[in-house]
Amino acid sequence: MKIGIVGCGNLGLSILNGIVKESPDNQIYASRRNIDSIRSLASDTVKITTDNSELIKNSNIIILALKPYNILPFIKEHNELFKSSQHTIVSVATGIVIEEIKNEMTENVGVYRAMPNTATSVNESMTAISGSEDVLNRGVEVSSIFETLGEVVVIDESLMDAATILGACGVAYVLRFMRAMIQGGIQVGFDAKTATKIVSQTMKGASELIIQNGTHPEEEIDKVTTPKGCTIIGLNEMEHAGFSSALIKGIVTSYEKIES
Repeated sequence: MKIGIVGCGNLGLSILNGIVKESPDNQIYASRRNIDSIRSLASDTVKITTDNSELIKNSNIIILALKPYNILPFIKEHNELFKSSQHTIVSVATGIVIEEIKNEMTENVGVYRAMPNTATSVNESMTAISGSEDVLNRGVEVSSIFETLGEVVVIDESLMDAATILGACGVAYVLRFMRAMIQGGIQVGFDAKTATKIVSQTMKGASELIIQNGTHPEEEIDKVTTPKGCTIIGLNEMEHAGFSSALIKGIVTSYEKIES
């Protein structure tokens, strides 16, 4: 596939790195205003450019990794270059719905929304995808791009904001939890490097228990807790301090921010 990535900031760069790592044969055009920081990624299959018109003309699937407020102006500026017989657009911007993008376009170009997270760079993203009418029927191709970057779930567009909070913002929530665990590990005697290694592998192992066993987290928690044991005492202390309710409240507050 000929893939264009417009806007190689943190997320766009993560997508670029993930695709190159997992699917090196794809022809990719990547753009950024200042290309100095990504110039080293240029290769026989990766073309680095500041010319978005060139990118559009030479791409079939175009991933828009721009800030939300730049999406519609970009579409409007380059509207005459988009062809329904050639192009499919994938927006990874928060809060801009498919209908808004289509309303800026003259031709009936297929438009999808995708919400990956920054774990694309290590091919462990969780990406939510939604789409609308697509005359080229490229839903499978769009999904396949993000499947090389991790796991994919296809959802109704009405759930995209919720997916953004849980899957994209969720990376920050999990990392903040890990940081707290590491700090606790240091307080009980470990150096930072060792605590980080223990916590990182513990998080990875806990996730794999759920993924591979298909169990509910509480079922796995029950296997660790014993009557009057140190695990249940620690869990109860966290709950008394509002651990679960604070996390839920943070997720809901982030969601309300998008909706407002």
